[in-house]
Amino acid sequence: MRAIRVASAALLGVTALTLTAPVAAARDDGERNITSFGFNVSPTTIAAGGRVSLSVNGCKSDTKVSSGVFDTVTIPKGQGSATATVDWDAKPGAVYEVTFQCGNESGHTDLTIATGRPSDPTHTPVHRGVKAGIGGSTGGFDLSEIGLGAALIAGSVGAAYYWSRRRTGEHGG
Repeated sequence: MRAIRVASAALLGVTALTLTAPVAAARDDGERNITSFGFNVSPTTIAAGGRVSLSVNGCKSDTKVSSGVFDTVTIPKGQGSATATVDWDAKPGAVYEVTFQCGNESGHTDLTIATGRPSDPTHTPVHRGVKAGIGGSTGGFDLSEIGLGAALIAGSVGAAYYWSRRRTGEHGG
């Protein structure tokens, strides 16, 4: 009987931890991005001024690749890739849509601009000391998240205690 109680408490604890774990949100813009040709941007996160590789396969015509963060590039029929240079004035942290147009079909993917910048050969870097501080912490606590987590954990512990101490009348006393 004790093993059932321990197993129930453990299962309830694992469930509580699972519910408090962050959940990844999927992008759902209402469109299906299914095409008869394949396409890719690599890397998907790049610093302003960096170069991205644009690749396409299965397109039976020239492919035009456009975005608000680089000039339109044409990948000729029979070739699989090209490169593009991201604008220097691209906003760090912004996400830009990259559209691949093959004939009458188009597909899109996202390109994220990193917060840093690549080396600019015309710019001499300035070296400064290490910025010391709170070491990787994002600063401050979100009290609503802490409260919700504490409530979930307290509830699961209370329920586990209740169920482990509960006496049933099924076994005749």
